[in-house]
Amino acid sequence: MAEPTPGRDSAPPGFLQLAGHPVRWRLLRELARSDRQVRELTSLTGHPQPLVSYHLGRLRAARLVSARRSSADGRDAYYTVDLARCGELLAAAGGALHPALGPAGRPPAAAEAPARVLFLCTGNGARSQMAEALAQRRSGGLVQAFSAGSHPRSLHPNTVRVMAERGIDVRGRGAKHLSVFAADRFGYVITLCDRVREVCPEFPGHPRHIHWSIPDPAAAGDTDEASYPAFQATAAELEARIGFLLAAIAARPARSARQQA
Repeated sequence: MAEPTPGRDSAPPGFLQLAGHPVRWRLLRELARSDRQVRELTSLTGHPQPLVSYHLGRLRAARLVSARRSSADGRDAYYTVDLARCGELLAAAGGALHPALGPAGRPPAAAEAPARVLFLCTGNGARSQMAEALAQRRSGGLVQAFSAGSHPRSLHPNTVRVMAERGIDVRGRGAKHLSVFAADRFGYVITLCDRVREVCPEFPGHPRHIHWSIPDPAAAGDTDEASYPAFQATAAELEARIGFLLAAIAARPARSARQQA
């Protein structure tokens, strides 16, 4: 039988060509674990900064990676991977290989014991409260979620409003200082703002530290009404990130359980 003649569509999909480069694949893997600064990626990959910056530029041009100025130091920037877009492009690449290869997969297995997850921000009035509520609701018992702040302030009215849109009632929840949990063990400690990352203490049991560089939605407007679109955007971003977090936790239940033992 004659070999099939390669056609114009025989080249791998663009995502595979872009992400398949060893340096770019390593950058995507590191950013899938946590938002990072360029100097951190340089240290983690062992490559010089100009090379890392070049490949980050390629990933940004493809809208796989984005950058945000640090709220702790405006001279720095945090890079974030768009896991949802990566997932869509991976599914499309699978479909290009064979129609049976698509986004559907097995549902994640339940963890042997709930993973304890602590979300931290500065005020514990918006981002970390939303993250705690969303993780608790979406996990179906997979995690126990908690939140705290380095400088606690009262729960923002827009936090109550945006969570109510998702059917979650957070009225009456109080802000807590992160020192409340200083002696507690967690499987995951997730900082949601750049300032609190700088002062985050060490917690017992060597939890997995993750950083999500998310701007404070309360700083987006002079009134509650003006800042509400930022709260909606923050809730949507947290919901997407937490979805990926829960999938990662479900994929390695034994490790999560051991970390909290």
